[in-house]
Amino acid sequence: MIQFLGNIEAKADAKGRVFIPAVFRKQLQAASEERLVLRKDVYQECLVLYPESVWFATQNQLRRRLNKWNARQQMIFRQFVSDAEVVVPDGNGRILLPKRYLQMAGIQSDIRFIGMDNTIEIWAKNRADQSFMSPEEFSEALGELLGEEEEEMPDNENGLEYPKTGLKT
Repeated sequence: MIQFLGNIEAKADAKGRVFIPAVFRKQLQAASEERLVLRKDVYQECLVLYPESVWFATQNQLRRRLNKWNARQQMIFRQFVSDAEVVVPDGNGRILLPKRYLQMAGIQSDIRFIGMDNTIEIWAKNRADQSFMSPEEFSEALGELLGEEEEEMPDNENGLEYPKTGLKT
């Protein structure tokens, strides 16, 4: 399973070509992922690169939740897949970001690749330089998400404590 991690600056050339960061290229090669799917993010003004296997899993997950015979749900699926395009890195590890995608994400030249679990986001550098959330907002949201979980789940499987420190295992 691919998991991307990193926040890497890069530049797109005048034609929209950009090198996929080496750390991400190595992971893609190790997973035998030669083709990527590019689409604009559903929520943010950035682009998302899906390894092809991740794209198909995501597409299938969406398809399973939608009724093929419901017109509105069919339009949702159509919108999701019609905004996607296959991109194949060249021998040097570059991909071409089509102009319409660059415009959708507000990308000029300076970009930032952000590893987001099993996908890679591509941001205009000036947008990615801004905080996604304030530190206070982030800590509060994280506390809400994980604080509840900690209360419900034991610290470990058998609740043992270290004899001298009192720390739980």
